Amino acid sequence: MASRSSLSYAQRAEEHRSPLVKKLFAIAERKKTNIVLSADLTTTNELLDIADRLGPYIAVLKTHIDIVSDFGTSTIDGLTQLAQRHDFLLFEDRKFIDIGNTVQKQYKGGALRIHDWAHIINASILAGEGIIQALDQTICDAGVSERGILILAEMTSKGSLAVGEYTRASVEIARKYPQSVLGFVSTKELSSHSPAASPNEDFVVFTTGVNLSSKGDALGQQYQTPTMAMAGGSDFLIAGRGIYAAADPVTAVKEYQKAGWDAYQQRIRSSSK
Repeated sequence: MASRSSLSYAQRAEEHRSPLVKKLFAIAERKKTNIVLSADLTTTNELLDIADRLGPYIAVLKTHIDIVSDFGTSTIDGLTQLAQRHDFLLFEDRKFIDIGNTVQKQYKGGALRIHDWAHIINASILAGEGIIQALDQTICDAGVSERGILILAEMTSKGSLAVGEYTRASVEIARKYPQSVLGFVSTKELSSHSPAASPNEDFVVFTTGVNLSSKGDALGQQYQTPTMAMAGGSDFLIAGRGIYAAADPVTAVKEYQKAGWDAYQQRIRSSSK
């Protein structure tokens, strides 16, 4: 089966069953960006400041909300308002990984109130299919159309064990929960070469470790360029320190935006030949 990544975001939006994916693709087309900013800031003021300054140039803001030292209602309200003002989605990189009953409580309740504000969450299937079943149940029971899950199918850290059978099982489980599973966090497109793939299957791929200049860090992170990621079937490029830690984050995010969009357009042109 040919990969859906050969089609434009607009074409995929027309045929996709998920309202949230339709919205995501529409944002990408309107803003001409496929950048997901990994905003690993540790105070509410820092997080909201970077979201405000860089929001016009990104499709999604990815948070690690549990590292925000002064997290509170002002954090949630600020993020929600900025997402509406600058037209981006919120992705809480919680990496849920526990038994179903626990993750339901972590997602829907608790101090972080993740379900209330995060459009997208992610989860590992290391604990088994029950974790996705539990999150899917929470989303479906709430009746909110703009909530979805990415399965953490691969990681970019050196020595990652999220490979082989684990990755294959991630795809198989994703197919069982089409109402809530949007796709994967992975280094490449995963599903089109599977014999079980249906013609209309369209999982969205978020790729971490995207950097224009660095090949890695001292703690095992491994990077790839926007061109490499897009050529492998990525749809949205997650970049963090290469943008927010730059001397001029606004200039940096514009460079990533252009590089990511150029790589996406090149992929579409190549596919149409």
